[in-house]
This record gives sequence, C-alpha cells and structure tokens, in this order.
Amino acid sequence: MPTKTIAIVNSTGRQAASLVRVASAVGYHVRAQLLKREGIVAQELEDLPNVTIVEGRLEDPELVQILFKNAQLAFINTTSWGNEVAIGKALANAAKKAGIHHYVYSSMPDHGIFGRGWPSLPQWSSKFTIENYIRQIGLPATFVYAGIYNNNFTSLPYPLFCMDLTPDGSFEWKAPFHPDIPLPWLDAEHDVGPAVLQLFKDGPRKWSGHRIALAFEMLSPRQVCAKFSSALHRHVRYVRGPIEIKVSIPTGYREQLDGLQILFGEQNAPYFGPDIQAPDEALELWEGYRGIEEYAREVFPLEEAANGMTWMSDDQA
Repeated sequence: MPTKTIAIVNSTGRQAASLVRVASAVGYHVRAQLLKREGIVAQELEDLPNVTIVEGRLEDPELVQILFKNAQLAFINTTSWGNEVAIGKALANAAKKAGIHHYVYSSMPDHGIFGRGWPSLPQWSSKFTIENYIRQIGLPATFVYAGIYNNNFTSLPYPLFCMDLTPDGSFEWKAPFHPDIPLPWLDAEHDVGPAVLQLFKDGPRKWSGHRIALAFEMLSPRQVCAKFSSALHRHVRYVRGPIEIKVSIPTGYREQLDGLQILFGEQNAPYFGPDIQAPDEALELWEGYRGIEEYAREVFPLEEAANGMTWMSDDQA
C-alpha cells in the first residue's frame, strides 16, 4: 500500500477532485485544500478514506505550510480567482521549502510568446508565468496541459459550449472553431486522477521538466457532434459562428472569450501551441479514458437532469 502523502489545492475542482478520489481509493494519504466545506463535492471528499481536509484560503501562509508539511507529492491547479500569479509563486516557494519530491502543476500555454501574431489568453498566460517560475526555482516538476473538458457541454445558455436544444428535438452547437480542425478533449473527472497518479508512480526521474498534453482524443467539432448524435440518438449539428454571451459571466472572462475567438476561430492556432502534441503521452499514462461518445451517452444526460433539464424524459416516453 502507498504510504506517501499528496498535497492538493482547490480540491473541489474537476481536475483536483478526480485525483483526490483515485489517490484515496488506492491508499495514498491526501491532504486536500478547499476554501469551505460547502457543497456536494466538498462533502464527498471529506467522507473519503485517507483524506484530510485543509480548509481556508491559499493566501494564508500558515495554511500552506500545513498543507505541504511532511508531504512528498503535490498537485497544484491554480485558478483565476484572486492574484493567481502571486498565489502560484507562493505555493511553489512553500513546496520547495517543504522538500516536495514531485510537483505536478496544471499549466497552459501562452500563445503570445511564439512570435506568430497570436494573442495571449489572460487565463492561460498567468499559468504559464507560474510554470516558468517553478522551473526557475528548481522544483522537480511536471506540467500537464488540460484539453477541453467533455463536461463543458450543457444545454444551458453558457457561452462557447452550449448544446442548444432546438424545437425539433435536435441539438445545435455554435462556436467559432473551424469545423474540421481537431481539438483536444479530456474527461477531467474521469481521467485526470489516473493520469496524474501514474506521473507520481513514474516519478520525476522520468517526467521532471516535461510538458504533457492531457487530452485523450483529438476530434474536430463535426466529429464531436457525430459522437453526440450517436450517443443520444438525436441529430446534433455544428454551426460555426461567433461566441454568443447570453448570461452574466465572471469579470475578466469576456477577455478570455474574445481571445479564444481570435486564436482558434480566426487564426486556427494549435490548441497547445506548436510544440506539444496529443494524445500519445496521455495514453501512455492512462489507457482507460472515457471518450466523448461514452460521456455523451452515460454522463451528459445525468448532468442535464441535475441542471433541471427534462429532454431525457421525452426519449423515454
């Protein structure tokens, strides 16, 4: 049985919660930071074996010291809430001071560095800044770049991944992506945990300094819609068009969406930049991934029901 301790931050997020579940199940000790013990996921994690909840803000240096104390491993996915770069640097410093053996950071590329006229996405470039700092201070670290989450899709009117339910019972996905250029896909809840756990098992000797595209399928928007159609037994069509914002969105997210539309809608830039390819390394880590067709068949209807949708009942009538 494993005896190592993994420190994990923002543990109710999809990536982190996936790792908490898997690591707990196979016997790792998990120290899971979360802001508050509120919500279904927080309660689930607290009830898992081998999990110690560390409640509080990452700006608190005493909390961070407790988080890393006597831990050997760390999985860190910072968020855009608060000063992400300052928090990311402080976590890296604390992890180095604590002697963390292997630090896995969920990063993203900064397309603006490649000199091709591509814009920097604000919520990605901050992660890349943190990645560079981690490298500079000499932490034994691996950097995972997450693909597009399968469960971004919803029939609620959120921007970019709305599967709009039309009056004839079909779905329509409208987005700026080229219909035939493949994009990287990831079922974060199902597959991040096993993949990151394999990184820890292999250790920094194999993976230190590496950037890994954490995506298990490369599918174009048309291919995604075909898989949704097969899974749901409904017509699902893709329409290329500008991002539509129909609901209130967090401060700063509009700039992210505007950049996404230019970068991938107009310039057709590679999602992870020109130097990182998917899915070979992800598949080396974990072959039991949940593809988007299985997600659409098994999970999407459940998430829709949880959001108050009833179209699934029409299929059963």
